[in-house]
Amino acid sequence: MPLGAVYEVSQEWSLGPELCDMWTSSDVLCCTASILHLVAIALDRYWAVTNVEYIHHRTSKRIGMMIFIIWVVSFLVCIAPLLGWKDPQWDDRIRDKKCLISQDLYYQIFATASSFYLPLLVILILYWRIFQTARKRIRRRQMMNQTQQAERNPAAGGIAGGLAAASGGIAAAVVTVIGRPLPTISEATTTTAFTNVSSNNSSPEKTSFANGLEADMPTTTDSCATYQPQYHPVKRKTRDGIDSKRERKAAKTLAIITGAFVLCWLPFFIMAVIMPINANLFEKYMVSIFLWLGYFNSTLNPIIYTIFSPEFRHAFKKILCGRNYARRNRRFGVRGHFA
Repeated sequence: MPLGAVYEVSQEWSLGPELCDMWTSSDVLCCTASILHLVAIALDRYWAVTNVEYIHHRTSKRIGMMIFIIWVVSFLVCIAPLLGWKDPQWDDRIRDKKCLISQDLYYQIFATASSFYLPLLVILILYWRIFQTARKRIRRRQMMNQTQQAERNPAAGGIAGGLAAASGGIAAAVVTVIGRPLPTISEATTTTAFTNVSSNNSSPEKTSFANGLEADMPTTTDSCATYQPQYHPVKRKTRDGIDSKRERKAAKTLAIITGAFVLCWLPFFIMAVIMPINANLFEKYMVSIFLWLGYFNSTLNPIIYTIFSPEFRHAFKKILCGRNYARRNRRFGVRGHFA
């Protein structure tokens, strides 16, 4: 970026072909590595979400190997022009005091595919699958909570227990009858009945059971105590709202991460493929804007990831504040995690 800033201010390249090669190659190296690190982060999150045991396998050695592979791939992309993969007009541009990476069409296809288009495809697939997995987990937890609430059977006065899901004043309750035997099933003690919650009738009433049998069930307190369950639609709506909010937050987070990456880099890489075909299609100011917009993504990434990930915030504080921060966190038991 410093050499790029000098080039932008002076509007010409006066540092010679060697520095031009060094600048363009290091630019490709660092930009490719930056993008591939985003792929590594997405891959790490995908494994963490889809594999419960992954946290035990995420060692420093494994992470170091991923970083090593990233830099090897980035080096292979940037070294090709230095080994001679340049367009025939490269020397002419140097004499005209212009410095650009090799404009050979096949090199640009290779470089842009390796540095952006394939990583973009991988990132989109991984984050889509992460979102799908997170949404399934949220909805599965919601269904489990509803099932547990439906199956819960609290005791009422030590005599009867039940749980009902009310609808229009009618509750499906599990009623435990203790006292005289039922007329048709002498050994039965538990059955399922539909009980009108709003009814205050104290006389025996005819009740239809799930198996089609009928029995006179006493409802007076001297022979049986019946638990009338309560339904809390407000609590259920609140829980559903929290789950929906989590799902929207997950979608928003992934949309911001991928959206910032695409908006910052897509214009530049579209231009990079078109320029070898028609170099006059883009004005010089457009080339500068698209290039520095891509650089700007490296400024956004630390902000985006620290906002949405407590683990990244913890890591950045540890790097910036050093050992004192690490010792303080160990003392108070502070730990980071992915949002």
